[in-house]
Amino acid sequence: MDDQNKNLILATVLSFLVVMVWFWLFPPEEPELTDLPPVAEAADVTTPSVAAETTSTPTTTPAASETVAEAARIAIETPEFKGSLSLQGARIDDLSLTQYREELADGSPIVHLLKPVGEAEAYFATFGWASAEGIAADQVPGPDTIWSVESGDALTPETPVTLVWDNGAGHIFRTEISVDEDFMFDYVQSVENTGTSNITLRPYGLLRRHGTPADLKNFFILHEGLVRMTDGELEETDYKKIVDYDLDPREGTQAVRLEATENGWIGYTDHYWMTTLIPEQGTAFRSTSKYFDSRDLYQAEAVMALQTVAPGETTEVTTRLYAGAKEWDAIRNYENEEGVTGFLDSIDWGWFFFLTKPIFWLLHNLNVIIGNMGWSIIALTFILKALVLPLAYKSYVSMAKMKELQPEMEALKEKSGEDKQALQQGMMKLYKDNKVNPAAGCMPILLQIPIFFSLYKVIFVTIELRHAPWIGWIKDLSAPDPSSIINLFGLLPWSAPEPGSFIALIAIGIMPIVLGVSMWLQQKLNPAPTDPTQKMIFAYMPWVFMFMLGGFASGLVLYWITNNVITFIQQYTIMRSHGSKPDLFGNITSSFKKAPPAKDAPAKPKNK
Repeated sequence: MDDQNKNLILATVLSFLVVMVWFWLFPPEEPELTDLPPVAEAADVTTPSVAAETTSTPTTTPAASETVAEAARIAIETPEFKGSLSLQGARIDDLSLTQYREELADGSPIVHLLKPVGEAEAYFATFGWASAEGIAADQVPGPDTIWSVESGDALTPETPVTLVWDNGAGHIFRTEISVDEDFMFDYVQSVENTGTSNITLRPYGLLRRHGTPADLKNFFILHEGLVRMTDGELEETDYKKIVDYDLDPREGTQAVRLEATENGWIGYTDHYWMTTLIPEQGTAFRSTSKYFDSRDLYQAEAVMALQTVAPGETTEVTTRLYAGAKEWDAIRNYENEEGVTGFLDSIDWGWFFFLTKPIFWLLHNLNVIIGNMGWSIIALTFILKALVLPLAYKSYVSMAKMKELQPEMEALKEKSGEDKQALQQGMMKLYKDNKVNPAAGCMPILLQIPIFFSLYKVIFVTIELRHAPWIGWIKDLSAPDPSSIINLFGLLPWSAPEPGSFIALIAIGIMPIVLGVSMWLQQKLNPAPTDPTQKMIFAYMPWVFMFMLGGFASGLVLYWITNNVITFIQQYTIMRSHGSKPDLFGNITSSFKKAPPAKDAPAKPKNK
């Protein structure tokens, strides 16, 4: 490998080191946590109201602060949920995920996804109607309307609930709410016109989030905030950019709205959880993202097409609400089997989606067969290495020959002295005579980089790795190795340093140490750089990476260890098959015939 190629590799490695060190020394600032006091909804928000197809004039909802805590509730019970919906606004505002806990520790509370107004970080979904013609704004149900129960005592997958509201002006509104065994609610909104004239109005669903979530990661690799699909176009907007929206005169606040002519959805995504409004696919609707500065409140709306209801007629519209964990299997089912267009893109696959999607698909299916994510990562690594072996084979052969030529290269360097041009010409002749391609050794590194970052993305963003155990002390593959050299990996009675602290970066665990050793062994098979400075940097690199990756997810470290071990075995075997006999702790000997040294170069020194 010539100096130019070594410089390319060195620059890549150093750039990676600089980025990692920067995020250690200057991590993103944690958001300031504040408790939001109970507030009346009317003081904060407006609901969509439509005077015509092309205009939207916000109208303030009636104040109902005294009914927030008093409105009756209906229990929600499913295999995934427990909670309740409020008869005020037919709100789903109390929802906990029974299969997920906040922390891995025993006794940790289950994840509380949606919360009613009056609690910190209130977050809920509600549905209603916006008036247009023939019906007044106070004659349609909104976020604060108190509904009555027409049928159903509890909301379960087997028992839907029907709510009813009569405006007293000849119009009866109903909302039938059902839920499946995963994370999807169905809202069937209907209006019966018992009056004497046509009415025009449109149904909507909205999500309201009071403030940013307390556990906001603010990490560059992860998207948290608004996510929406509009006719095949995915939009991801973080909370900071939502706050910076320009004032939209049509909405009367900071807002960005998009018109979908066919398919789409809109909602908010967290690291592992998501709430999304999904209008009927194949129908036009308007999605709007708003921010109300007065109360630090975010609102996502799905407003459906105008409905004109003649006297004696009834019309209905179905809107779906996904509220729960971003489980790949469930989301894929809603996309493939139930027609939610592009729903898998609600998971943040990143720029390398063409790699992250198939890698996770393979990892998921391996886990279905094996039943353990740790062993599945190891199996995945074997498969990936097998796929790239044809490309890597020539590289390993070239690197074996390069290592054989190391003594001749050293002799040529000593003979050339400071004459860089003569050294370059001599090395090129040496490569040509021995049919060696120095650039071929770069191929394994170039192949490894996108795969590594794609797997890093998969392990970081997918909920399937969250709290997934492997063996022994590794209880969470999405978290760093909890063992530490400080307490001799659990043999001494004191605890390990807290994750994220400076001491924890130094007092690494078992897996990072194994990683460093595996990198060192693999490096011993590679030809050493002729430049002393480069040689020193490459010698320290395994131990630098050992500390750098010590704070990474243990699933990623497990992948890297497995990759290094497989690479070492492949490279060692290929070198032996070509007559090279690697000596990991000394020089290298060879049994195959060497090409004669260059005429200008001194005789190759014999190994002692």
